[in-house]
Amino acid sequence: MAVLSDKVAIVTGASSGIGEATAIALANQGAKVAIAARRADRLEALNQRIRESGGEAIAFTADVADEAQVRQMVAQTQDKWGRVDILVNNAGVMLLGAIDGADTEDWRRMFNVNVLGLMYATHAVLPLMKTQGEGHIVNISSVAGRVANAGTGVYNASKWAVGAFSESLRKEVYQHNIRVTIIEPGLVATELAQHITNPEAINLARKERAGLLIKSRCSAVLLRNL
Repeated sequence: MAVLSDKVAIVTGASSGIGEATAIALANQGAKVAIAARRADRLEALNQRIRESGGEAIAFTADVADEAQVRQMVAQTQDKWGRVDILVNNAGVMLLGAIDGADTEDWRRMFNVNVLGLMYATHAVLPLMKTQGEGHIVNISSVAGRVANAGTGVYNASKWAVGAFSESLRKEVYQHNIRVTIIEPGLVATELAQHITNPEAINLARKERAGLLIKSRCSAVLLRNL
């Protein structure tokens, strides 16, 4: 029997990158997976992929920055499968750029998605997990939640907030057998950098991505020659 055959998971930001890979991994381990993101076409493709592989999935076109949409997503997942065991708060945006002269709408968007969206989803599932007597909340943060650099200050602030919220949450819910995990990836080859609007930050992100791809190819060559 698959490890997660009796579990129900919700994954936000599931239309690409880490969220998509996580949803597939959970489904492969037997979990029923509710996938959520704003891009309906990408979600439907993932939903179909999971089903064709023998898994169970339901897709929600939702913006985690909208609390009502988040609550509806959680409620409909519970209605369909009766419980929520795992929440993976993956949805996020990375709008880099210097603080001076920044478009402050980028700041609001980052905090609405990276922080409030994560908090809304957590708030919605906690009563269910407490009633069940168990649950696992996984918050996808970043190394940017530990180390700040020029041009990343507000993104850093949003990820610092994720860390603080997660640590506080852990102390509040551990007695209910609810686990809280923070994942802090470094640079990953995903679509995250495509959201950046600042021209200088776009160029920097492209250079970093190119460097990552070169390192990945070199590592592959070295592994083949071992």
